[in-house]
Amino acid sequence: MKQNSNNKGKRVVITGMSVVTSLGLSLDEFWKNLISGKSGVSRIDRFNVEKISSKIAAQIRNFNPEDYVSRKQAKRMDRFSQFAAAAAVMVLEDCKLKINSSNDGDIGVYIGSGVGGLETLESQHQRLLEKGADKVSPFLIPMMISNMAAAHVSIISGAKGPVSTTTTACAAGSNAIGDAFEIIKRGDAKVMLAGGSEAAVTPMGMAGFSNMRALSTRNDEPEKASRPFDRDRDGFVMGEGCAILILEDLEHAIDRDAKIYGEIFGYGLSGEAYHITALEKSGVNVERCIKNCLREGEVGLDEVDYINAHGTSTPLNDIVESIAIKRCFNDNADSINISSTKSMTGHCLGATGAIEAVASILSIKNGIIPPTINLENLDEKCSSLNYTPNTSVKRDVNVAISNSMGFGGHNVTLGFKKYVE
Repeated sequence: MKQNSNNKGKRVVITGMSVVTSLGLSLDEFWKNLISGKSGVSRIDRFNVEKISSKIAAQIRNFNPEDYVSRKQAKRMDRFSQFAAAAAVMVLEDCKLKINSSNDGDIGVYIGSGVGGLETLESQHQRLLEKGADKVSPFLIPMMISNMAAAHVSIISGAKGPVSTTTTACAAGSNAIGDAFEIIKRGDAKVMLAGGSEAAVTPMGMAGFSNMRALSTRNDEPEKASRPFDRDRDGFVMGEGCAILILEDLEHAIDRDAKIYGEIFGYGLSGEAYHITALEKSGVNVERCIKNCLREGEVGLDEVDYINAHGTSTPLNDIVESIAIKRCFNDNADSINISSTKSMTGHCLGATGAIEAVASILSIKNGIIPPTINLENLDEKCSSLNYTPNTSVKRDVNVAISNSMGFGGHNVTLGFKKYVE
């Protein structure tokens, strides 16, 4: 395949999107609930949480994988792959892209996941202990491993271009979108299905995060538990879900008369080199990540209208991200609307960056900033920025960026802007 000779000038647009979230299984339902400030958090009812201190999560309800794939296919997928399969079916319908032998080599897949098939691993480990090694499913490995969401999306769609997976914890979905963007820019694909999928609302997933004291224990008020930037926040709320975007070479999109949601202009990366779970307190590494994204797209600090913050609702993250935004934008910071949609969706780990990319693009398309709900008393340690508290705001959004930060020190910023011919 020929490399593009002018990679810097190659434009990449978004021509399809789909979501599977606690706020809805369709793009319209998700957006309606998001801008209405609805919480997707509730008490966990799929398993016993008696000995788990955090008993709440943003769970996906009324999801039937057989609405999207056959029963046989669904039985051979972990829940995180089922989410991805459903999102793939929906996004291909949304973008009206037909994949066949004439174009399948130009279309790829990049799906991130932080922990992969955790539910399968847990259930089969229990089987091992109770019934013996000979009773472990032969499908354990191909259901559990983190690349299987991307694999199933490739099989379902027929895409035979670059197919890969990122496992950079909570930055995985954003890394997948950014890497897919760069693949198209360098001419190795014309279209990429990119996003993230996660299903870690399991006994082990909840116990692990809960025992490290990362999760909120506001169990009596689930809808109010995720409260980014609020003085009384006490940890994040686990979520689950998936989002897939269609990234497409602009010329290819125009040639097939595709609808265009917006344009992706930048992919910033930086490392913390500091701690396995914590951000370095000065915020300099997150600041550098944001600037790297804007530099790639030649976008000025005064051009950013909206920041979809990582905003986990953990004590340290919200402070450091706020400091980084203030450091980066200086006097321009006060004019930017910021919000954390995790206040409604919970923290979907490897899927969260992809879900928040969709929210950012829809804010551009619809001219509405989704709120940060449950923000009742701003933490004075967070810079006094505009976090769009509790109510969505109408605003013309030309440029939006989305931040993601993963355990281990993986920082990602994605940049999106209004498509102009």
